[in-house]
Amino acid sequence: MPTAETNVVLSEQELVEHWRSSELERAGYPAEIAAELSTRSDIDLHRAAALLQRGCSPELAASILL
Repeated sequence: MPTAETNVVLSEQELVEHWRSSELERAGYPAEIAAELSTRSDIDLHRAAALLQRGCSPELAASILL
């Protein structure tokens, strides 16, 4: 059975959020928290990663950032 080809075009905002989410996951955030944080352009990725490096749990870091 042939597969239907789908052309999904993401907006620039969606592409940025996807990239931010990936970076946050690489820093150590679980996918759910990374997805939530990635939608917030006022959250600095370096600060978010630094909180984890300093020993904050992802949940505590998210509550500080939000």
